[in-house]
Amino acid sequence: MRVRLNLATEPLVSHRRFLVGSALLGILGGAIFLYQGWQFYTLRKADEEFRARVAAIQQQMDRLQVQRNELERFFAKEENRNLQDRAKFVGSVIEARSFNWTKMFMDLEQTLPPGVHVIKIEPRLENGSASVRFMVGGSSQESKIKLLQAFEDSRSFSHIEVTSEGAPRQGGGPGADVFQVEFSAIYTGI
Repeated sequence: MRVRLNLATEPLVSHRRFLVGSALLGILGGAIFLYQGWQFYTLRKADEEFRARVAAIQQQMDRLQVQRNELERFFAKEENRNLQDRAKFVGSVIEARSFNWTKMFMDLEQTLPPGVHVIKIEPRLENGSASVRFMVGGSSQESKIKLLQAFEDSRSFSHIEVTSEGAPRQGGGPGADVFQVEFSAIYTGI
């Protein structure tokens, strides 16, 4: 029978657990490193594409700014400014003719209550609708209330603003106006 004796001064120590643990930890660390590397690569690629798009947009903006400066210099010339003023005038004439003034006056006739008459009217065309200033007179305070109510209820006129009201300036005899109201409204033409 043989007996195994360890005659060494230090006992035999196995490093197997340490090596296996270190290997697993190294594999896990390598996997995390590869994952983080892939994330960094994709972010870097996306950032590169974003910078390329920003650079392209900046170049386009620079080209457009140069074109704008050229156009501003072109339209700043005296002969082109006169042409532009004439084009605005012709455009305003066409716009004024395309507006149906007859319909506006027919709607005004339907809106005015009995006992009220128009003294002064100042229509102005603004943004496709007519802004109209009225001065009207009437024979009684009741007709003044009916007038304001009729304009507020009207589908053709909106944004009624009374600017002044009072007694007529000139003296009058029988049948003279009891009140005068000045107001503005916007004709929508509905």
